[in-house]
Amino acid sequence: MAHKERSNKLFLLKLFVFSSVLVVCHSQYQPTWESLDSRPLPSWYDEAKLGIFLHWGVFSVPSFGSAWFWYDWKVFKYQGYIDFMKENYKPGFTYADFAKDFTAEFYQPAQWAKLFNDSGARYVVLTSKHHEGFTNWPSNVSFNWNSMDVGPQRDLVGELATAIREGTNLHFGLYHSMFEWFHPLYIEDKANNFTTTRFAKEKAMPELYEIINRYKPEVLWSDGAWQAPDTYWGSKEFLAWLYNDSPVRDTVVTNDRWGKGDMCHHGGYLTCTDKYNPGTLQKRKFENAMTVDKYAWGYRRNIQIADILTIEELIETLIETVSCGGNLLVNVGPTKSGFIIPVFQERLTQLGQWMNVNGEAIYSSKPWRFQNDTVTPRVWYTKQKTTEGDVVYGTVLKWPTSNTLILGAPKPSGQTLVNLVGYPQPINWKAGATGGIEIMLPTLTINTLPSKWAWVFKFTNLQN
Repeated sequence: MAHKERSNKLFLLKLFVFSSVLVVCHSQYQPTWESLDSRPLPSWYDEAKLGIFLHWGVFSVPSFGSAWFWYDWKVFKYQGYIDFMKENYKPGFTYADFAKDFTAEFYQPAQWAKLFNDSGARYVVLTSKHHEGFTNWPSNVSFNWNSMDVGPQRDLVGELATAIREGTNLHFGLYHSMFEWFHPLYIEDKANNFTTTRFAKEKAMPELYEIINRYKPEVLWSDGAWQAPDTYWGSKEFLAWLYNDSPVRDTVVTNDRWGKGDMCHHGGYLTCTDKYNPGTLQKRKFENAMTVDKYAWGYRRNIQIADILTIEELIETLIETVSCGGNLLVNVGPTKSGFIIPVFQERLTQLGQWMNVNGEAIYSSKPWRFQNDTVTPRVWYTKQKTTEGDVVYGTVLKWPTSNTLILGAPKPSGQTLVNLVGYPQPINWKAGATGGIEIMLPTLTINTLPSKWAWVFKFTNLQN
C-alpha cells in the first residue's frame, strides 16, 4: 500500500507539473496593455494588404444619409432626416419598423465570395452588429432584434463565413460594435458614469464570446467603445482570452478600438481614425478603413456617380497606404435585399484586374526607405526581400508625357535591371545627371500597356 501511495503521489505530482506547464503556455498574455501589445501580429495580415469591408444592417432599409440614420434622426434631429421620414413614412413609424423590410432576398453569399476573391482582396470583414444593436446572426442575447427572428430570417454571418471558407482562400472577419445607442442597459450604465457594468457583462461581452466561438473570425474589428474606458468593457480580459485560449488564438488579428483613449495606442493594429491615410511611414502596423462611396459606409438609394471613387483614386489610396506600411480595407454597402450594386462591383473587379498584373508590388511587400519619389510626384515605393537582396517597386500613378521617366530615389548600380511589371522586355535606363535614374520608356499604345490605371517599375540590384 505504501508503494502504491507513493506511485499515486508521484503520478499526481507529474500531472500537476504538466498541467502547470500547460497553464503557463496558454496564459502567455496577461490582461494588461503591456502584455497584450507585445503579441506579434500574425504574419498573414501584413502579407494580405487588401481587405473588403461590408456595412450591412437595418440602416440599409431607409438607405438614406448613413449607417447612423437612427441617431441622426432621433438624437441629432437633422432636418433632412425628419423631412425624409415625414415625406415617405406614416406618422408614428419607428426605426424598429424598418427591420421587417430588411429582407436579403438577393443575398447570395457564394456570389459575394467570388466578387471579393476577384477583387484581389485577401480578407473580408462583415458587420455582425452596428451601433443600432441589430445582430446579423441569431444571437442568444438579442431577442427579436436579430436576422433570424425578424427580417431576413437567416444567419447572415454564418452563411458568408461558410461561402468564404468553402469557395476562396480569403480570411473571414467580423466587425462588432461594443455599444448600442438606445439599449436600456447601456443608457443606465452611461447615466451611472459607467460605474455599473450590466450592459458590458450581459450584452456586449457575451456577443463577442459568441461570435468568436461560433464563427471563428480571423479579424475582429471592434468599434463603438469610445465613450467608456476599457475597464468598463472588460476588453483586456477578453483579449487575453482571445490570444490565449480562443479557437482563433494563433491567427486572429484585432484593431485598436477597445475603450476610451485606446484608439491609435493599444491593440493589434492601429486604425486611429476612419479613412486613416497618414502619407508617411508609421512605426506600427495600421489599417486604412475607407469607403468607395465618398460620403457613407452604408448603401444610399440617392447615391450619385460623382460620389463614387474612381478606380484611379482607389488604386492611388491603396498604393499610398501600402507604401507607408498599412493595409487597405475597402468598404461597400449592400442593399437591404443583399445586392451589391453594379458600380461597386465594377470598382472591386477593376481593382482585381490591376492586382492580377501588379500584385507582386503589393502582397507581402515592405516599406522601402523612401515612400514616394524625391523628384517626380505621385510615385510610391515598396520592396520585396529576396535571397539576392531587396527588389524595389515604384508605382507611377501618372504616365509621363515624354518618353523619359526621371526618378530621384532609386540609385542604380552597374548591375541594375529595370522592368515594367507585365511587360515582357527589360527597360533601358541611364544614371541621372544629378543622381537617381532616367528610364527610357518603350513606345506603348493604350492596348499594349500592361495596366490601364497605374504602372509598376521593378528595380533589381539597386545600390544599398
